[in-house]
Amino acid sequence: MIRIRKSADRGHFDHGWLSTYHSFNFGDYHDPQQTGFRSLRVMNEDRVEPGQGFGMHPHRDMEIITYVLEGELEHRDSMGNGSVHKPGEFQRMSAGTGVRHSEFNPSAEHPVHLYQIWLRPHTEGLPPSYEERRFNDSEKSNRLRLVASADGREGSLTIHQAADVYLSRLDAQAEVSHQLAPGRHAWLQVLQGAVLLNGEPLSAGDGAAASDESTLSIAATESAEVMLFDLD
Repeated sequence: MIRIRKSADRGHFDHGWLSTYHSFNFGDYHDPQQTGFRSLRVMNEDRVEPGQGFGMHPHRDMEIITYVLEGELEHRDSMGNGSVHKPGEFQRMSAGTGVRHSEFNPSAEHPVHLYQIWLRPHTEGLPPSYEERRFNDSEKSNRLRLVASADGREGSLTIHQAADVYLSRLDAQAEVSHQLAPGRHAWLQVLQGAVLLNGEPLSAGDGAAASDESTLSIAATESAEVMLFDLD
């Protein structure tokens, strides 16, 4: 069974400096039917104007993955980490017992386009931690590249949840497939372009929840970028 979450149906707020879309409940967006999917709690697509950003604010007991599509994002946190992330780069922050961080667009001219994703950890009260990674284009071209996992295998980010996260950039007409083990579920987020998921059309900003599907086929109808979550 595949349940589609269309881009236009997401919660949307335009704050002037920030245009943000929420696939699930977040902040002032409340929908009792959209509380998350399995351990996936937040799927936010943000565009932040030049010289703007999120000031220092706290989090706890959440696995936070940030992926930059366009522009640059400057990260600072109470663990002492500080860096500027460019397109194609990931960061993973495990908030654990508590952490404060800021996210800022350091450019004076260009907006930054990013996704921020939260997953519930398998255990609360873990020590806060942080990682960042860049995966070469060749690693994710027309294939599913593991970018986050519970055991950090294949050089992926390590998350405290029984989830595997994959990224793929697909040429038009290219196709990839993924096998779901019995009892596992999946969420596909289309970051750019358009694809067919087991024949169902999806375009940029669309998401889809899959359950009771043994095979997921992702076929690009135009050049596309997708993120796939394999969840328990």
